Amino acid sequence: MRIVIVNKSDSTGGAAVVSRRLMEALREAGADARMLVVEKLTDSPYVELAASKRKAMVPFLMERLKIFFHLRFSRRNLFKVDTASDGLPLWRHPLVKEADAILLNWVNQGMLSLKGVGRLLRLGKPVVWTMHDMWCMTGICHHADACEGYERVGHICGGCPFLSRVSGSGDGSGDISHKVAMRKKELYGMTERMRFVAVSNWLAGRARRSVLLARQEVEVIPNAFHIFGSEGRARHPKREGDRIRILFGAARLDDPIKGLPTLVALTRLLRIECPEIADNIEVATYGGVKDPASLSGFGVRHVHMGVIKGEDSIRKVYEESDILVSASSYETLPGTLVEAQAYGCIPVAFRRGGQEDIVDHLTTGYLAEFPAGDGIDGTDTTEEAARSLMRGVLWAVARVMDGEGYGDMVGMMRENVERRFSAGAVARRYLEMLSSMKDHTR
Repeated sequence: MRIVIVNKSDSTGGAAVVSRRLMEALREAGADARMLVVEKLTDSPYVELAASKRKAMVPFLMERLKIFFHLRFSRRNLFKVDTASDGLPLWRHPLVKEADAILLNWVNQGMLSLKGVGRLLRLGKPVVWTMHDMWCMTGICHHADACEGYERVGHICGGCPFLSRVSGSGDGSGDISHKVAMRKKELYGMTERMRFVAVSNWLAGRARRSVLLARQEVEVIPNAFHIFGSEGRARHPKREGDRIRILFGAARLDDPIKGLPTLVALTRLLRIECPEIADNIEVATYGGVKDPASLSGFGVRHVHMGVIKGEDSIRKVYEESDILVSASSYETLPGTLVEAQAYGCIPVAFRRGGQEDIVDHLTTGYLAEFPAGDGIDGTDTTEEAARSLMRGVLWAVARVMDGEGYGDMVGMMRENVERRFSAGAVARRYLEMLSSMKDHTR
């Protein structure tokens, strides 16, 4: 089967990384899978450019200019919304013409317009749209964290918070978010040739609550993970006085969503309430940082490793750590939790989003409760969130010090990754779905 995976990049961003992994997994399973992008950063012979850099820039700029107008010429939120008003004519590309099936992933920022998706559907081939965020089910935003407009039956979206925060234009019930949502509704009427995939049960649940996808077929298939050398180094329980390393990382460490202030507050609480434990803890962070000051104020020893690249380097970072903390306010399917388990590093995260698809509470990690209200009313929930997460860290510290149960837990974490997220298992599910769709459209 010839499969083309469409994604903006083959390397930049989480969707790009997992899309390339899926391509590799499908190829290993025997399919002729290739990837079509507008930004190629790897040297893979199976990744092709959709257009030259100059041609790709035209729809990108056109869409941004239109969004800039709807934001009343404010740069705030300029890259937090997408309208898919403009895109490349991918239906003319040789890879698309020759393909037996088309997998759409993250195709925003001028790569593919909604009209372009319609043209792909009219080719008569199976089309699967894998959702890595909420954009397919909302008007224009990727994360409707504190908004329920996409669930509103009478008037889907409209009055988009990302627009009203800068426009101040009344209720905005007929704004561009509502108009784009209505275009999506019309497009999704062609779903006899299209299915949607959510990478986590949390995301699928949001889709089923939405007006746009409530009646569509939404299948849950997680991202594929190639865990090289996941047998890892031998893990041994820590002894009294041994240093315990807590790992915290992201592409952009000080992105507000990632919860860096919560981690800092957590370490301060540890220093005040558990000074003996704090003395033996080191926090290691990795990833890009825009504001270096955000890495100050830790209550325990701290080291920043910068951006980590390469599978070997990533594996080494995990294997030299004992606990992984994710303080994100929400995540679709956080890959760091999967990688942590594969390499024997105990994950501690909030019970919010796709984390529950990865971590079995108190068995393969710890899921802390996120503060009620989420701070939407303007109150600062950082300390409450930090305290909830700290309980998880203390639990994980106890597991690392457990002479009898630590090895069993490491084994369960690795088995969990192999069973749920192995590349082979994920590829088989996609191939089975595409085969059934191909038979149905004949």
